[in-house]
Amino acid sequence: MSKPRIRVLIVDDSAVVRQTLSDVLSRDPAIEVIGTASDPFVAAERMREQVPDVITLDIEMPRMDGLTFLQKIMRQHPIPVVICSTLAEEGAQSTLRALEYGAVDIIAKPRLGTKQFLEESSMILCQAVKSAAGARLRVASPSREVEPKLTADAILSRATGAMLQTTEKVVVIGASTGGTEALRAMLEVLPPDAPGMVIVQHMPEVFTRAFANRLDTLCQISVKEAESNDTVLRGRALIAPGNHHALLKRSGARYYVDIKDGPLVCRHRPSVDVLFRSAARYAGKNAVAVIMTGMGDDGARGMLEMKEAGAATIAQDEATSVVFGMPNEAIKLGAVDEVLPLRSISKTILARAR
Repeated sequence: MSKPRIRVLIVDDSAVVRQTLSDVLSRDPAIEVIGTASDPFVAAERMREQVPDVITLDIEMPRMDGLTFLQKIMRQHPIPVVICSTLAEEGAQSTLRALEYGAVDIIAKPRLGTKQFLEESSMILCQAVKSAAGARLRVASPSREVEPKLTADAILSRATGAMLQTTEKVVVIGASTGGTEALRAMLEVLPPDAPGMVIVQHMPEVFTRAFANRLDTLCQISVKEAESNDTVLRGRALIAPGNHHALLKRSGARYYVDIKDGPLVCRHRPSVDVLFRSAARYAGKNAVAVIMTGMGDDGARGMLEMKEAGAATIAQDEATSVVFGMPNEAIKLGAVDEVLPLRSISKTILARAR
């Protein structure tokens, strides 16, 4: 018996975007577009006729904005929502709010360009819809602002001596669907002198910088979007920039990141596998790897290489994952030392990095 197709409702005020999304999604045999809507009021009428499995939703629309509509959906009839947004710097922070309100993922609207760009956009869009269809919806949790961080001198002074040792630990983390809120929950509780981290979160360009800036206001550690040659320091997390791969490198006792262009790896750019494999090569047993919620198998093979190189490896458990794809693939490969609920990961990272 064939598996029922994923029913999708497209909500966007642009007729061109609605048609483009409909064409792209309809080409996937696992997906059925059951309707389109120019604004949330029309969407509500469509939903009374047929309830979709997934909604793709624009943020900026007439009559009612997407964030307000999302909040109504999550209160009245929770349905997995994928935010489909333009790559606009000024709207990135409000778009990220959608993830706090319960949206499953953010993707960039496909736009006219090269054949390769359109093919990649189509793949990412269909993958996001499939991830959302299998997602475990969660109750939105409020974020909190933190007291001002320690000064840079305070953090660097603690790290300087340790960085001269070849045993300095480095943490690499990979996440996808559901990862933005999982990362927030994990990073918020880390102390200011937590080990240096490099993170791949599957997210479009522009949004990774806004995401890093948002986390920086919420965490005791410093968080920034990674740039080539950024040093991995205690008390700092570096987020791989969207549409670029991030590699961990080492020069003497110094770990740093290298930002690279390149093809999609495991259907993603940035790819967790790219980060993990570089960590296996350059950090080995000095690394701690964490694989978190997300669909697919990105990071599984890289985590196995890290384990074989002597790194400590941790996977988020099924109960706390929005999508238990990436962690499960790593577990099935035998790449994981510990499977932990989200609330225990931060404490375990600190223990393994001592």
